[in-house]
Amino acid sequence: MNKKAIKAWIMYDWANSAYATTVLAAVLPVFYASVAAATLDTDTAASYLAYTHSIGMLCVALLTPLLGTLADLSGRKGDFLRVFAIIGVLATLGFSAIGEGDWFLASALLVISTIGFAGGNTFYDAMLPDLVPMERRDMISSKGYAYGYIGGGLLLAVNLLMIQQPGWFGMSSTLAGTRLAFISVSLWWLLFSIPIFRHAPRRPASPDLPGTWKGYAAVGVRRLRQTFLQMRRFPQLIRMLVAFWFFNDGINTIILMATIYGTSIGIGTADLMLALLLTQFIGFPCTLLLGAWAQRWGAKQVLIVSLSVYICIVILGYFMTQAIHFYVLAGLVGVVQGVSQSTARSLFSNLMPADRTGEYFGFVNITGKFSSIFGPFVFGYVGQITGSTRWGILSLIFFFIAGIAVLLTVKVQKGMQDATRADQEEEQNGNIGALLGKVQM
Repeated sequence: MNKKAIKAWIMYDWANSAYATTVLAAVLPVFYASVAAATLDTDTAASYLAYTHSIGMLCVALLTPLLGTLADLSGRKGDFLRVFAIIGVLATLGFSAIGEGDWFLASALLVISTIGFAGGNTFYDAMLPDLVPMERRDMISSKGYAYGYIGGGLLLAVNLLMIQQPGWFGMSSTLAGTRLAFISVSLWWLLFSIPIFRHAPRRPASPDLPGTWKGYAAVGVRRLRQTFLQMRRFPQLIRMLVAFWFFNDGINTIILMATIYGTSIGIGTADLMLALLLTQFIGFPCTLLLGAWAQRWGAKQVLIVSLSVYICIVILGYFMTQAIHFYVLAGLVGVVQGVSQSTARSLFSNLMPADRTGEYFGFVNITGKFSSIFGPFVFGYVGQITGSTRWGILSLIFFFIAGIAVLLTVKVQKGMQDATRADQEEEQNGNIGALLGKVQM
């Protein structure tokens, strides 16, 4: 293994997690409502922000499979990552120039930064099989998430101080501190991305690669079509995608709705922000520890255990009444969130064709983005018809139970060849048609 390249790969999670924690989770929602959409009523501002997130994720879902295919054909995933990261950095920097009532500009920048962040992660994830042999992927993948937790958490702590104590940083107001926080995130993201820009692995380009961008895109579209048709050869991968669709929806909904749910039952903003920090710093050691366990006992087994903890989190969340309860649940999320994502990533990498990880992780990206639509909808609908967000949070238990049930059917053996052999045996037994029929249902 190229140790410099692996360290650079891990450091990129440290770099871009600042965007996820400071911009997406903590600062931007408040800044959008109080500054960018100050001329709109509260409900309209919240709706516009939700629509903006949806548009950004839709763009990523539509773009990344094709771009992943092109990255595979060219063997230059690092170059695509660099382009998307810089797009995200520049858009994040643009938030610092948003004035009162500039909601449309803020929404446009959020869409662009989302494309840069999530699009870049597609190529970042797809590098894992190029860098690390299969027996080490669980541990290295976990290290990436763990360092992301600590990096994002450290800068978030500083950013919250910028906003709450702007004078300490030479700022005259909370708004000035918020603008400085956006600038710091963009600089942090760019600075710690330099190692992966320099050491990203390259694979040989396809010998059939055309010389023009038009031909390049045509080959990419044709290969995507072939991938759709050929996925039936990998029923283990299909099962993993379906399982991911369920449990990833549950995890994302908890992340997105935790603050709103906490607010609805009377927990203060300060406690919510401190709990978010707690999640980051608990996530660092726990992701490393559980990643080591996944390498020893198997990623699938550890993933099932982590999803079972999420079931407990949902049940406990239903009965939560005090701030201390929210801190306990935040701590539990910190224990399992990173390892559930890192083990899922390593499982996917073991089930994919090695020469098409870019486009297959593009499909995973589509699955993740579209699946994220249904969890919040179920949460909101159940809460609306019952008149209580407690029933809304409890309804998420379905996503984790369904995810575990499908995950139990995934055959994870020593490697891609063994998984493919299991798939071929299943095909010979005539089981693939039945499987696809279940998936389509």
